[in-house]
Amino acid sequence: MRVVTRSDALFRKILIPVDFSPCSLEAFRVALRLARVCGAELILLHVIDTKTLESLDRLGLAHVTAEAGQIKRLCRHARIKARELLAWEETKGLSIRRLVIAGIPFVEVGRLVRTDCIDLVVLGSWGGETGHVERIFFGSTAEKVVRTAGCPVLTIPLVPGRRQAVDGAQAKESA
Repeated sequence: MRVVTRSDALFRKILIPVDFSPCSLEAFRVALRLARVCGAELILLHVIDTKTLESLDRLGLAHVTAEAGQIKRLCRHARIKARELLAWEETKGLSIRRLVIAGIPFVEVGRLVRTDCIDLVVLGSWGGETGHVERIFFGSTAEKVVRTAGCPVLTIPLVPGRRQAVDGAQAKESA
């Protein structure tokens, strides 16, 4: 069996956008395995969805004047959650860069694909805890990434029954 070096690897840079939902955590696990097999650098990305904040403002559920403070709090929370992911045992020995930015998720993923020469995007096929309502009103981020990324995109579904395993592993690792 031939050892794959970074220079001849199929994927050198793998982007993993996460929203910390069970589905995105499963995608993170898959991306970790791919990065290990390919010897790839992994970029962990969380995007604070400013479009959602604007929508909440239009509905009267959030106020624009509080948006800057809200984004700052969300960024701090996302950095903490990302740090927890980077502490997982499976991350040991991998090159992983963490990014937390504000914007429209699929736009920011596309921008990062182009500016960082990403070879593969791995993301959950659906995220959040809003069920199907988000898809009806805002469209699927995964679908938009697939259509606009400009590189291969691997979407990972959350297999029924896997949610408890992902949540359980997360609880065990944080203990």
